[in-house]
Amino acid sequence: MAYDLKNVFYLDTNTTIAAATSNGGSAQLDLSAYIDPIARGRQKGTGLAIYKVHYSMSDEADSEPVKVNEAGMVRVGMVAGAGLGDLATGGFAPSDTILRADNALVVDLQDYYGPASVPSGNAGMFTTLVEPSEKVPYVIVRDNVCLLYSLGANFTNACALSVRIECAQVTLDQATLNQLLRTQTV
Repeated sequence: MAYDLKNVFYLDTNTTIAAATSNGGSAQLDLSAYIDPIARGRQKGTGLAIYKVHYSMSDEADSEPVKVNEAGMVRVGMVAGAGLGDLATGGFAPSDTILRADNALVVDLQDYYGPASVPSGNAGMFTTLVEPSEKVPYVIVRDNVCLLYSLGANFTNACALSVRIECAQVTLDQATLNQLLRTQTV
């Protein structure tokens, strides 16, 4: 699992957070071309190591920074094997535990507060709750990862939420593969 120019590549997805709509939504990223969880003879299984996750939030209308009047609050996360597909805002009512640090399927977790929602220095920025690292990546052995979001407060304007992940295909021994398959069950 070398974090270097030769091995690491980017995958990305995005979704729109609609204005004045509650609950949440999702965007599914198909990983089936990068993962083979079946070891065959001498051939080992393959997983996808996630090293870093980068988010951006912008105004949907013009791809500019979020407007200063934006009062929306949202928790966003990448969740391994969620298999929810693409759901528009309001189409996903998250369970109590899916977007929490104690969920073993959470690859990365962030909170975002629109500039008008909080009078603190973090307004309009992401706050990291859970993240993988270059030394200890999150290894996915399921065929998808979902960008999920759950609104804490409705958005004033439609906003574009996008994510880019730094990842690499990794070879896994049978014991590690079995352990990951057991823990990555929804």
